[in-house]
Amino acid sequence: MFTIEEVARLFGFELADSRLITGVEFDSRKIKAGNLFIPLAGARDGHTFIQQAIDNGAIATLWSRQTEQPTGIAVIFVEDCLKAMQKIATFYRTICAPKVVAITGSNGKTTTKDFTASVLAQAFKTYKTQGNYNNEIGMPYTILHMPKETEVLVLEMGMDHAGDLTTLSMIAQPDVAAITMIGEAHIENLGSREGIAQGKMEITAGLAASGHLFVPCDEPLLESLLRSVSQSVTTFGIDAGNLSAHIIEEQAKQTTFSLNGQQYSIPLLGKYNVKNALIAYGIGSLLGVNAEQIGRGLTNVKVTQNRTQWLECANGTRILSDVYNANPTAMGLVLDSFGKLPVQGRRFAVLADMLELGPQSSEMHAAMANHIHENYNGLFLVGEQMDYLAKELTKRGSDIPLQLYDATELPALISDLQQLLQPADMLLLKGSNGMKLAEVVAALVPSSSNE
Repeated sequence: MFTIEEVARLFGFELADSRLITGVEFDSRKIKAGNLFIPLAGARDGHTFIQQAIDNGAIATLWSRQTEQPTGIAVIFVEDCLKAMQKIATFYRTICAPKVVAITGSNGKTTTKDFTASVLAQAFKTYKTQGNYNNEIGMPYTILHMPKETEVLVLEMGMDHAGDLTTLSMIAQPDVAAITMIGEAHIENLGSREGIAQGKMEITAGLAASGHLFVPCDEPLLESLLRSVSQSVTTFGIDAGNLSAHIIEEQAKQTTFSLNGQQYSIPLLGKYNVKNALIAYGIGSLLGVNAEQIGRGLTNVKVTQNRTQWLECANGTRILSDVYNANPTAMGLVLDSFGKLPVQGRRFAVLADMLELGPQSSEMHAAMANHIHENYNGLFLVGEQMDYLAKELTKRGSDIPLQLYDATELPALISDLQQLLQPADMLLLKGSNGMKLAEVVAALVPSSSNE
């Protein structure tokens, strides 16, 4: 990757050590021969694991302690190991010099990352964020693990607070950036959807002057913010925007749409996933991927698990699992799409609390009633906040059967579902990761049935 001497020089030290660093790790258990160890502060201080790192083959370490300097390893002193890791990531990105694509959004950024990487991989040596390594630790870690021959790097960028994306964008210095949507995720920290929109626009902080930004055409909160953007901007949407897709057909495991006179298919449900695919289309076209290659990339995408994943119970009941995260916009979209699918039996939904919504949480949960119609045969609501949805449905005179569960009553929910579900039924599960609906999915679905 680079030499110990080169890393030391980044921090103002002259260290005559020309040994090549073969990799970078902050987990001492993952260290291999020739690696650089980065002792981050977490639940335990990474400095305390230096001996394990040495034993596993580390040849150099960053070090922010003033005392207890280790022996038997090259030591590079820094003030802050995390910031130093970020600086090394920027250095390595400069060495490899790939085109960098940055993707953020309140929902859909992981799926969009997967679509974009799949499209670009048809024409370039492409590396993408693994899993959801999208924060101030995970994103530089991703950069430091891309193969040196990488031609295009696709980075997912997450945020919890104002300023987060500025930091990530300055580290990555993207050539292309995209915002999937403005929802309500982390509104508790950012105060309002306006605050979220401003936070998402921070992705342009490190965007190249000649760069390109993709944004949804149906988000009025971005309009005024885009006036200060000097880079090229492309909008996307359904039957609207610079990239305008027309939905031809929606099925459980496939959505077909047309764009610029050609037809494309994605192996996912929903208009919202077509919007994610439009970003991949736009970025692919911008970088020179042809229409045939784009179509192949969209059709053959391998999507990170736990995002709108179809599974099957032991008795044949089909389950749409979307339990990794949740905000009102995302929950409304999936309820709308799931509610339109043809079903031979009955249609049920398990909905759990959406977390970190702040003072307006009760109203946002109650508003989910706008997305639940008589085509649902029963609802299972989990958590304190979902009680507001139950009350709203009752207020509107809905006769959809409701069952309420405390967050601690998942075993009872699992038992009730196992007794209720029949082979021809369909079940949606949606909620924040902290509500642990993944445990319900695991209980209902044999491990071998993952699709």
